[in-house]
Amino acid sequence: MTDNYVGLAEVRDMLAAESEKKELVAAQRSALEHSQAMAQLSADDIRALIAEVRSLSFMTDYAAYKIGDILPRYPEDVRAIFSKERVNLSAEDIKQIIEIVGKYL
Repeated sequence: MTDNYVGLAEVRDMLAAESEKKELVAAQRSALEHSQAMAQLSADDIRALIAEVRSLSFMTDYAAYKIGDILPRYPEDVRAIFSKERVNLSAEDIKQIIEIVGKYL
């Protein structure tokens, strides 16, 4: 079984499109409201950001999507994303991630 990740901006767009066709159930409405409040960039920008961070040799798909959702601006935020990963990030790795995110903000 493979994991297919979807970014928060994509969830927002999918649920917004679905809400135009039919009434959303409570869980979907809640997810739409959350994604509208939290997704700061367009789905296209998030996909570009994710593609760019995925090109880093140490990046996992999970971490790339979390970076796209959270848009970390500080080293502590990056470390929190990688806290469950089996990756030891150097200060340079963290700096690269923050610089990539900064290009999209």
